[in-house]
Amino acid sequence: MVRFQNVGMRYGTGPEVLRDVNLDLPAGSFHFLTGPSGAGKTTLLRLIYLADRPTRGLISLFGEDIARLKRNKFPALRRRIGVVFQDFRLLGHLSAFDNVALPMRVAGVAEPRVRENVTELMDWVGLADKMEARPATLSGGQQQRVAIARAVIARPQVLLADEPTGNVDDAMAFRLLRLFEELNRLGTTIVLATHNESLAAALGRPRLHLEDGELSAA
Repeated sequence: MVRFQNVGMRYGTGPEVLRDVNLDLPAGSFHFLTGPSGAGKTTLLRLIYLADRPTRGLISLFGEDIARLKRNKFPALRRRIGVVFQDFRLLGHLSAFDNVALPMRVAGVAEPRVRENVTELMDWVGLADKMEARPATLSGGQQQRVAIARAVIARPQVLLADEPTGNVDDAMAFRLLRLFEELNRLGTTIVLATHNESLAAALGRPRLHLEDGELSAA
């Protein structure tokens, strides 16, 4: 599903943020990506999401060599990926419901099904009473749950989650992790970045660890 071969990444003329990264994520796998702040976790996710291109090395996604792929093909690939960003990236002029519904509407799903699925998912993440609220009126933890719901609503083939439980309490964190596990059971390949080692250990899933730009199995 995702393959990195000797990938290096630097911004401008600075030092390499990632060095000689080799990664092979089979379809349907679930990995935690751990490492201290500044280790390069977000950069790695950005490369998978096609937000950045590597300085060197090869990346293939869904069997496509990214270096050979025309930029007008990127949007179609991105639609197969769900992303939970640290800064949420919610659309301020839309309600929480409409933010979550957006991927399904873009995909042309019939509105009755959109309403059914979004309502059920927002209840699962504890936001049944916030569906008409605008993002600016929600707390950080509530915004994070809206962002997670939006990322998973269309059952993406790959889900990338960058610190998805950072603003919620432990009970909600484990509830969200169960949601990710259910999505994975249905076939989604998941990479969940966290600096919380105990949270990663609790699920017993394989871990990838980034330290000083180098990736290893933990």
